[in-house]
Amino acid sequence: MTTEDILRYKENPKTAYFAAQLERLIAEEAEVKELTVGGLGELAREELARIEDQKAALLAEIEKILTHEKAEEEFPNEAILEIRAGVGGEEAALFAEELSKMYRAYAEGKGWQVRVLSESKTDLGGYKEVVLELHGIGVYKELRFETGVHRIQRIPETEKSGRIHTSTASVAILPIRKKHTVVINPADIYMEFSRAGGAGGQNVNKVETAVRIVHKPTGIEARSQSERQQLANREKAMEVLMAKIEAYEEEKAAAKLSSDRLSQIGTADRSEKIRTYNILQDRVTDHRLKESWHNLPSIFAGNIGSILEALATADGGVEHVA
Repeated sequence: MTTEDILRYKENPKTAYFAAQLERLIAEEAEVKELTVGGLGELAREELARIEDQKAALLAEIEKILTHEKAEEEFPNEAILEIRAGVGGEEAALFAEELSKMYRAYAEGKGWQVRVLSESKTDLGGYKEVVLELHGIGVYKELRFETGVHRIQRIPETEKSGRIHTSTASVAILPIRKKHTVVINPADIYMEFSRAGGAGGQNVNKVETAVRIVHKPTGIEARSQSERQQLANREKAMEVLMAKIEAYEEEKAAAKLSSDRLSQIGTADRSEKIRTYNILQDRVTDHRLKESWHNLPSIFAGNIGSILEALATADGGVEHVA
């Protein structure tokens, strides 16, 4: 253990207290050794042994905190869930809404907190796009493999000839990390404000509280309309933007480094078709696993734990998530 280690522990709010205690013990240890130059008595040996035990206990506590912090950084307990309607017009928007309800039901069953940050609806109540903020233990770890294109096959109620339609929606699970891996130049940001739509009281309807932020170099954008104050929406939108840009950079790096990316479960590629929900056959098939599940009404009601568990197992992290 070096002076640099102590400084690093002191800079971390979670380990600062233990680092201060460790520093105090090191000073005591040096003092005892200085007073006993020329030979250690029995009392001095006992005192040094006591100090050593306390140092070991503090270091063990610091290591535990750092290990937990590292795990939390890899799999944070906060994430952004973004769902966008794809091919299929109004049917795709209705499918996006069904996916939103499915994930929200699963999240509520887990005791996670769910907030709508922004939404854009069609006349029939479907979602062109919806962005949710999720908080809870295991959020990102459990949902991280849901990123990709989801496809539904069914006969729409408006289809008189009985023809099967195929519609798609894209899902993105973006971790919200405390330590950011990218730096955004303020000059690369374009920001605009508007009135938030929907319910929310007079303030929401009359004041331009909704915020849209665009990162000009990548074209990536983020919105927030959930807060009553513009400043709070700006902060939320920046949080979402940062998560999107970091995911974009990670996806680029993964595509460059991985030669066998199609064999991987978690590619984080939003353009990859990962799952088909076939209404007529009452079956959902995950194309990465080449495995199917039945009882679609139950699955759309949020009972997706078995699918998430199978994905975690295939990725090498055998765990029960339901």
